[in-house]
Amino acid sequence: MKTSRFLTVIAVCCLCLTSVMNATPLHAQNTEDRKEVTNSVGMKLVQIPAGTFMMGSPTGEKDRFDDETQHQVTLSKPFSMGRTEVTQGQWKKVMGTEPWKGMQYVQEGDDYPATYISWNDAVEFCKKLSILEGKTYRLPTEAEWEYACRGGTKTAFSFGDNEAELGKYAWFRGNAWDIDEKYAHRVAQKQANPFGLYDMHGNVWEWCSDWYGEYSSGSLTDPEGSRSGSSRVVRGGSWFRVPDFVRSACRNYVTPEFRFNFFGFRLVLE
Repeated sequence: MKTSRFLTVIAVCCLCLTSVMNATPLHAQNTEDRKEVTNSVGMKLVQIPAGTFMMGSPTGEKDRFDDETQHQVTLSKPFSMGRTEVTQGQWKKVMGTEPWKGMQYVQEGDDYPATYISWNDAVEFCKKLSILEGKTYRLPTEAEWEYACRGGTKTAFSFGDNEAELGKYAWFRGNAWDIDEKYAHRVAQKQANPFGLYDMHGNVWEWCSDWYGEYSSGSLTDPEGSRSGSSRVVRGGSWFRVPDFVRSACRNYVTPEFRFNFFGFRLVLE
């Protein structure tokens, strides 16, 4: 059990499947029949059903952290989530800027994730896109993010517990940094999770709407995190991180103004 893995704002360099049913529940096996919409900037969003799940990790999960207290969460309404991270091409269409341009450890191109994006920047993107389309776009709550990442599974990753399979689903330290591909890779190049979402494990840390805080041990419905705080939640791990940081339950946090080459985001459409 581990207790510390805070991403500082100064220096951020910062087994078999448990069961086939755990890794791929029947309701999530077919990702093609999920309702998908494509918006005005070419972003594809897939509908995520309402449901109840166990958020956090069991005490016996390999490499878990102490802030992953397992508790039951119900999401009472369906929502649509981006199939991928927001890309550079989508960012430019809405914001007209390129905050990643000329920065270290970045590949440029319309299909690469938009990086060097702070929480504040991501929220501004949501506001502008909402005005542009007359709809409500926002960051996911931490509970929505983990629920969508798991896709109905109960294992360490959305494909099971076997780290040897991680390279099929994620860009992480072993197939990026360690082989001198030190950047966020093009989106949707790996296999999707059971809900049809790409890159939920690895590639870039993704901002959530919540302030970081300790979990409740009780059951919750539609939680939105702590009422206040100094850091916002990021989820999913990145191309720089080892497998324990890209697990479905792994949490991290950083100040909302911070930008770096492995911070990005994906959207929810209400």
